[in-house]
Amino acid sequence: MIYLDHAATTPLDARVLDAMLPFLRGGFGNASSVHRVGQEARRAVDRARQEVATLIGARADEIIFTSGGTEADNLAVFGLTAAREDGRRHVVTSAIEHHAVLHAMQRLAASGYELTIVAPGSDGRVEPAVLAAALRPDTALCSVMLANNEIGTLQDISAMAEAAHAVGALFHTDAVQAAGLVPVEVGELGVDALTLTGHKFYGPKGAGVLYLRRGTRISPTQVGGGHERGRRAGTENVAAIVGLGAAATLALEEMGTRADRIGALRDRLWEKVQEAPGAHRNGDPIRTLPGHLNVRFDGVDGEAVVLNLDLRGIAASMGSACSSGSLEASHVLLALGLSNEKARGGVRLTLGRETTEADVDAAAQALREIVERQRALSAARTG
Repeated sequence: MIYLDHAATTPLDARVLDAMLPFLRGGFGNASSVHRVGQEARRAVDRARQEVATLIGARADEIIFTSGGTEADNLAVFGLTAAREDGRRHVVTSAIEHHAVLHAMQRLAASGYELTIVAPGSDGRVEPAVLAAALRPDTALCSVMLANNEIGTLQDISAMAEAAHAVGALFHTDAVQAAGLVPVEVGELGVDALTLTGHKFYGPKGAGVLYLRRGTRISPTQVGGGHERGRRAGTENVAAIVGLGAAATLALEEMGTRADRIGALRDRLWEKVQEAPGAHRNGDPIRTLPGHLNVRFDGVDGEAVVLNLDLRGIAASMGSACSSGSLEASHVLLALGLSNEKARGGVRLTLGRETTEADVDAAAQALREIVERQRALSAARTG
């Protein structure tokens, strides 16, 4: 199998698994227990908290462990707005957000908040000036993702956060796709909250993080015990948290070499894919994640391409794995101004650490052949 769906999830690093195994076997203690077994688990959780904090330039007490990116996004949107006591009832986001943010914002709107959704340009970039124009004196929260999960486009988050703070609004960014792949430093970004999850950078599923800048108030959306300093109730998933910490440390150590190698392979893939007539690249080709390539082919349905790739042993996707099974066109590609037909043609190819030149060449050859066959079939049906 040639795996080109790393934006959906990455394989668990063997070194991460080794770090987790002691806590899946003998080290089973509850990190909230006061006895020795529990305190061993607590020390492991605290160590992982510091490891994650180091990855993004934060303090350990600013890290809230969650079950994943979706929960962290929901906690940010609902928790930050609920904690405000100044009566602000306006929120802002972009049209290309992951549904974990977009649907949460829409739920706020259904409960009485006013929601402004800012459109990106045709390259997927949200202009800071456009976002600034959407802000109001009653804006409570803005949320714009650092890197898009479908097209990989990177945003100027620091400029947006500055604009939000100028009107007294809080700023959250979903950095799930970016963290561990490109440098993410919360101080430089200037955000109040940031989301990441381990399974996007060779850690385990079931472990995510909400960074919350020290002094920022949040109302927990999950209540029960006093876990995570009263910000998120629930017994800690010690093994997964340990794995997340280990993956964060490895990502920090290997990020530069990973990105350079993957970026070169992505460029090679695009160069070869362009040999297919009518190939187009979606998103900004420069300001983007190193492993993302989102393409479409004139007159060819993306779902047919993905299914035929799978038959050839190549894993790719049409977009977010969280929307798999949906027959609707990608909301991200539609937001770029593409027609419904063109948006349905999008194919996401995302490379990873283990991708080889041979994988890239085989995938490009398969794509060209599949596109030619799909066009021939379409011509036969219409002829």
